[in-house]
Amino acid sequence: MSVRDRTPRPPSSRYITPAGAKKLRDELDWLVTVERPRVTQQVADAAALGDRSENAEYIYGKRRLREIDRRLEFLARRVEALVVVTDPPADPGRIAFGAWVKLEDEDGEEVEYRIVGADEFDPKIGWISVDSPVARALLGRRDGDEVTVQRPKGAATYTVVGVRYGDR
Repeated sequence: MSVRDRTPRPPSSRYITPAGAKKLRDELDWLVTVERPRVTQQVADAAALGDRSENAEYIYGKRRLREIDRRLEFLARRVEALVVVTDPPADPGRIAFGAWVKLEDEDGEEVEYRIVGADEFDPKIGWISVDSPVARALLGRRDGDEVTVQRPKGAATYTVVGVRYGDR
């Protein structure tokens, strides 16, 4: 399958937490001020050695510069388009972006998720993207509501047992 045959990814949400926005801005700054100049110098040093056609350091460095430039372009556009959500919703009992949501499954097992932006999700720590099926099913719900989520291995039903906002 060629790149042209791939269906385009759906646009992700523009919402992000203040910590997530800072992390993206810090990465952008690091790439511009530290990483790109370092790799550029490595490429210049490798080019000074002579034949570039079989110079692995030169070839790798040029490839790395292209990767950095693509990431810089993405980050610059993304940071510009983001909407940083700083305040909890007017109704703190309703699930919205930034909420910590405690769910209980049909077996009585509890799990807690935080609904965050697509650029900052991390399932290992319970942060799920606002664009995920679970988050989409939860948005607008309240404590005590039942939610059914379609998963690859079948539907799962959860009961919302807690909603809160703020850091941990």
